[in-house]
Amino acid sequence: MTTISMTQAGVDINLTKAVLLYSQKDGTIAYGTIHPVLAAPKGDRPTIGAGVPIDRFGLVQCLQSLAENAMPGAEFLPATVLSVGPHAVTWWCPPCMRRVFFESKELGNRSSVVPHPGLVFQAAVDGFRVFALRDECRPTPKTKLYEPPYFNTWDAGKICIGTANVPAKIDVNSIKGWEDAFFNSAFTHPNHGGKRVAYKRGLFAFWKDMLDGTFGKEFPKDALVPFKHSLSDLIAGVL
Repeated sequence: MTTISMTQAGVDINLTKAVLLYSQKDGTIAYGTIHPVLAAPKGDRPTIGAGVPIDRFGLVQCLQSLAENAMPGAEFLPATVLSVGPHAVTWWCPPCMRRVFFESKELGNRSSVVPHPGLVFQAAVDGFRVFALRDECRPTPKTKLYEPPYFNTWDAGKICIGTANVPAKIDVNSIKGWEDAFFNSAFTHPNHGGKRVAYKRGLFAFWKDMLDGTFGKEFPKDALVPFKHSLSDLIAGVL
């Protein structure tokens, strides 16, 4: 019997199904069917068998399977990349001095270069997250996460994107664009939720002191609030 096959990552795969899409005159896809691919006698080509309408569930399953098994092009992975998957990219930023911008009723319109702790970012199909780290070295799966000490963040590290210009793609090449979207956007207000910093006079006083240069070039790690999960939980998507 003649089949159409190929090898992907050392595994033989065969052509088994075909999806036909039907479009309106303007190109809008209006209908789809899924068909078995029938094997043919030796020397002939396989044929497409009778199909059935493809429903939303079947289409989602097909696309998820393709996303999980698609063979990506080879790419260089910087040392800061912690995890790459079909639904998310996770990376690490070492402690550094970096500029922040504020447009806040309580703090005014201010900008300054301030110290930041080590940070873990994750860009995913279900949102953008950031967490702080107490250690300065590259994190491991067991590394404990801390609350992000920033305005514009929700619980579980979620970032309020607002009008920030975030990349359209979630991949290694887009990491800089995601970081820039976070740091180059103005922090406007604390979001509702749990405590972001452990500071005697609260979050506004903490950032006023940060902007005034009170801590010099060292982020005050004692102000970090522990989060209940580790890096492995974030990568596994259990948050």
